[in-house]
Amino acid sequence: MNRNIALCFTLLISSFVAIQPAFADKQNLQDVSQKLEKVSQGLVGRIGVSAQEIGSGERITVNGDETFVMASTYKVAIAVALLDRVDKGELKLSDLIDISQDMMVAGDNAIAQNFVHPGIKLSVANLIEPMITESDNTATDICLKLAGGPEAVTKKLRSIGITDQRVDRYVTEILRDFYGLPDKAYTSVLAEAIAKDPTLAAKQSVRNLKFEQEDPRDQTSPNAMLELLLAIDSGKALSETSREFLLASMSRTRTGNGRLKGLLPKRTPVAHKTGTIGGVANDVGFVTLPDGRRFAIAVYTKSSTTSDADRDRAIAEVTRTLYDFYYLQAKNK
Repeated sequence: MNRNIALCFTLLISSFVAIQPAFADKQNLQDVSQKLEKVSQGLVGRIGVSAQEIGSGERITVNGDETFVMASTYKVAIAVALLDRVDKGELKLSDLIDISQDMMVAGDNAIAQNFVHPGIKLSVANLIEPMITESDNTATDICLKLAGGPEAVTKKLRSIGITDQRVDRYVTEILRDFYGLPDKAYTSVLAEAIAKDPTLAAKQSVRNLKFEQEDPRDQTSPNAMLELLLAIDSGKALSETSREFLLASMSRTRTGNGRLKGLLPKRTPVAHKTGTIGGVANDVGFVTLPDGRRFAIAVYTKSSTTSDADRDRAIAEVTRTLYDFYYLQAKNK
């Protein structure tokens, strides 16, 4: 009898020890979520975060199911839909695409600025690259058309189980709606407006808040974007070749150095895509830890009247907090 009691006691203790780490992990996840909200306070109006270590089932979120304007982070979804056509053999990365002058999108875009004369052909690969690395809007609208348009991109998202992300408009349409410009002569009207007043975007704060809160188009939840990132990385969304192509492009992104990368140790590998419009600052992608492990992260902001530097800092603080959490978590095991 005493031996049975001892055995039962041993099993009880073993069970308790076994469940302690799981409980501790949940507590740690809650603690770090609260810390993320704290480090971003005062820097942005509202923040949304979703992050997960690759290979882990544990997700860290702040307002993870709330919807946010994607801005240019929606170009990740466009790239996926276009590369899906490549995977299906409907297009090749080497296919050359004619780019006429009326396809150029006004603004700070590499293609529109550098190719001012008619007679341009770029390969599909050389359109995806600046869409991701430079956030080029001319390349984006052409890539979106090649992907089959907004409906085709949203259909691709649904096919891989992503329901809280939608692509509805070309960049020209998004900017037209944001600036309140007429449908016709969009490119010339925007170019003239920006030339007359370079601070035009900064003056859209009132319109920006209405734009974020009342228009559901081209929005995502942080969790939905994280699901897309994980689907890309796992091979669920694309072939291995297309996956490597897209991640390589994201690793060469030159925009938003003060966001995901802002407070990380120098030379930390980051593959990401930024998004900016009015008071919105976003960044999504993958961060590699010193031991080679990686985590996916999506950070969105809205309702902000703070400076560009403050919004960037909020994203950087969130990313560094998660970087330290994931790194130290493994070291403490």
